[in-house]
Amino acid sequence: MNGLAKIIGTVFGVGYLRPAPGTWGSAAALPLVYLFHVLGGFPMLLLATGASVILGVWAIAEMTRDKADHDPSEIVIDEVAGQFTSLLPLSYAAWAHDIPVLALWPGWVAAFLLFRLFDITKPGPIGWADRRNDPSGVMLDDIIAGIFAGIGVMILAGLWHGVLGL
Repeated sequence: MNGLAKIIGTVFGVGYLRPAPGTWGSAAALPLVYLFHVLGGFPMLLLATGASVILGVWAIAEMTRDKADHDPSEIVIDEVAGQFTSLLPLSYAAWAHDIPVLALWPGWVAAFLLFRLFDITKPGPIGWADRRNDPSGVMLDDIIAGIFAGIGVMILAGLWHGVLGL
């Protein structure tokens, strides 16, 4: 197996943490989101998200080549990419309105919890992507879960700030 693929796919070994390696992978994404946002705002996080998807699909393909299991638990780059995706709306809001990104901490919590909920339960198109059983499907189900979580965060923010006026 390609060593670089293993480093990327397991996100420097985070995928070997137990229990719940997917949750560990999602948690590992949080300081990376902060770092990318601080270094370059929303554009940098968007670029990092795209790079994680491209490199992740490659790493997943390398790590699962000639294996029956196309989504082994130690591969968590897909969770990182999905968590990045879920936090894009927060990064954009902070960047566009010159708000410290950590000031939006309730959104970070909501994004993390919603992403894990959608990634674990796999409703609708998330389950469809997961059933593809190929490297693109392994990544796609987490990206869709991240999109669902990001939409959920925006809805919750709209309710909290708009409807409730808080």
